Amino acid sequence: MKTVIMAGGRGTRIAPVASDIPKPMIPIAGIPVLEREIESLVSQGFDDIIITVSHLGNIIMDYFGDGSGVSPVTGKPFHAHITYFYEKEPLGNAGALFQIKEQLTDEFLLLNADAVFDVDFHRFIEAHHQMGGLVTLFVHSNSHPYDSGLLITDEKGAVEQWLTKEDLRPQWYFNTVNAGLHVMNKKVLEQTISTPKVDLDRQILKPLAGTGKIFVYNSPEYVEDMGTPERYAKVQKSFQKGIIHARNLANKQKAVFLDRDGTINRYVGYLTDINDFELLPGAAEAIRKINLSGYLAIVVTNQPSVARGELTMGQLQEIHKKMETLLGKEGAYVDHIYVCPHHPDKGFPGEVPELKFSCECRKPKPGMLLQAARDYNIDLESSWMIGDDQRDIQAGINAGCHTALIGEKSFGQEQTVQSLLEFVDNLPSLEVS
Repeated sequence: MKTVIMAGGRGTRIAPVASDIPKPMIPIAGIPVLEREIESLVSQGFDDIIITVSHLGNIIMDYFGDGSGVSPVTGKPFHAHITYFYEKEPLGNAGALFQIKEQLTDEFLLLNADAVFDVDFHRFIEAHHQMGGLVTLFVHSNSHPYDSGLLITDEKGAVEQWLTKEDLRPQWYFNTVNAGLHVMNKKVLEQTISTPKVDLDRQILKPLAGTGKIFVYNSPEYVEDMGTPERYAKVQKSFQKGIIHARNLANKQKAVFLDRDGTINRYVGYLTDINDFELLPGAAEAIRKINLSGYLAIVVTNQPSVARGELTMGQLQEIHKKMETLLGKEGAYVDHIYVCPHHPDKGFPGEVPELKFSCECRKPKPGMLLQAARDYNIDLESSWMIGDDQRDIQAGINAGCHTALIGEKSFGQEQTVQSLLEFVDNLPSLEVS
């Protein structure tokens, strides 16, 4: 499979860091970002690479050559086959794809050269094949969804709406942000675009929304645009802490499993009205610190109101959209939300019969935690479960996690705290970068 790396941007936002070299050649711990990308690709067998260049492109071409040489920085060989497409006139971030279409394999990886990443591409491609679309976008939650492109999807991951920064967005939304990594079928290039410059998102991908041909692959692996001085500094810190490589899902992960009601938001009994959802003081700050620590932040919540007929899954989704929107406005995010909608007891007016059974996911059973461990390769023995109820503690114990209780009682937990923020601030293994 070919890999196309788009390295033609001018990098105006990052110019205060380095204006005399292309943005992808800015070093992370002494090694250019682009070299780190190529190293990650080659280590997974993706060694057939086309790099599109323009501004100061000769620096990139002189550095990497055809990929058979050695790095001027590390002295190690690149172990890649590299060719180039040089844009004499700017073609936009996707115009070059039409020029190199005949060189592409039927499916190819398309990556941004200014993104710092370490992801399991085999897992990404497998998901693309399972969904069966023409394009699969690598998406994640980030700390600034309010100024990022958002994707609205259905329950199968098909993109229904593509909201660019300038588009009007709903009041509440899931923090599903395009990360700039793509698996594409070159059939998407079988069209004619007459503009001199071609915008990948707005002219090629966004028009596929709602067609059932474009899907998302949601992953907590590390992908960060280092295109501003602030984000570049953040990436440097993450590298120094070892977070970038550690978040590759081929490696075992650590997680903080979070109960929802009474842990993240104010407890009001069975929460069925979105207007009653309110973040607890310090909750967003605590989750932001978890995000920076290298742990995954994963919500596991019992929602029996769905089975009881007091809340629809659609209404529950809106509540969770509100939670993600409010967290995002404070620079925090959760990596996944697992829900148990079941309830074993029957006899409620309006109950949903197919959800009225004794399941394996309802806390204190550990089903949601075990599913998360399978989905994200989580080491449960290195992870924590925190909540405000005996069922949370028992679920954590049953899953083999460390446990912490918000409250005063003793249910066999290892830590007892008054808030999520206190838990985070007093846990030595949660080292914030």
